[in-house]
Amino acid sequence: MIKHCLLPVAGYGTRFFPITKAIPKEMLPILNKPLIQYSVEEANISELKQIIFVTSKTKKSIYEYFQHNENIEKITHSSSLSIKESIESLGNLINYSNFSFVYQEEMLGLGHAIFQGKHEIGNNPFAVILPDDLCFNEGDSVLQQMIKIHSNYPDKSIIAIEEVSQDEVQNYGIISGIEIEKNIFQVQNMIEKPEASFAPSNHAIIGRYILQPEIFDAINETSKDLKGEIQITDALMKLAIQNKVLAYKYQGRRIDCGTPEGFVRANNFFIQKLKA
Repeated sequence: MIKHCLLPVAGYGTRFFPITKAIPKEMLPILNKPLIQYSVEEANISELKQIIFVTSKTKKSIYEYFQHNENIEKITHSSSLSIKESIESLGNLINYSNFSFVYQEEMLGLGHAIFQGKHEIGNNPFAVILPDDLCFNEGDSVLQQMIKIHSNYPDKSIIAIEEVSQDEVQNYGIISGIEIEKNIFQVQNMIEKPEASFAPSNHAIIGRYILQPEIFDAINETSKDLKGEIQITDALMKLAIQNKVLAYKYQGRRIDCGTPEGFVRANNFFIQKLKA
C-alpha cells in the first residue's frame, strides 16, 4: 500500500520574478486556493496521508498555510457559507494529513530533490506530484488511476505520460516502449528534453510518478548532467533497462502552471467551470 506522497517545491520560480522573490510560486492562487493545495488535495483523495514537502527555508508560508490558525477559524465561523466552507475544507485537509518538511540546500535537479525524501520514505513505494502540473478530470484523479495500476504491478515504478506535438518534445522527458495493456507501456527508452529529431516518440512524462524505493540507489548512482543536475529520467532509465518501469497514458487534462501564461489558463478554466 502506498502511503507517502512527495512534493518537490524548493525551486526559485524564476519565470515568475519578481513576485516569487517574496511569495513562493506554489502559493500563487488558482482562484481562491494556492496551487500547492490542489496537489495536497489530489494526494488526499488518493488516500495518501504522509505528505513530504521538499522545500526551501525561504518558503515558510507553505509551512504556515498547512497549520491550523485558531484566530482565522474563529473569525470565519460567522462568515458567509462559501468562506466558511473553504476554511473548513482546508482544516479537514490539515487534519487528515501528516506533513513533513525536508529542506533542499541546493537545487540540483528533480532526481536530487526526490533523493532528499529518502529518510522520510524509507523502504516503501511512494508517489510524487509536481505541483506545476495541475491535473483534473471528472472521474478518478491521475494519481488514483496510477495507484490502481500499481495494485496490478506492485514491483514496478510508474510514470504518467501524455502525447505532445513534435515542437514540444524538447521541453519534456520523452519515453518509448511497448504497449502491454491499453494505455500502459513497458518503458524501453527515456530521454530528457531531446531535440525533435532525436526524440524516440511524442510520449512526454508529466508530473505524476509512483516510485519504488530502489529509485534512491539509482539516483545515488546517477551522474550529473551538463547543467550539474541529477535528472530523475536518467535514474529511472537504470530501472527501465531491468524492465521495472511502466508508463501510463492518463485520462484527464493537464495545465502547466510553471509559467504565468499557464496560471492564467488555469484560472480561466476554473472560472468557466464555476459558470457552467
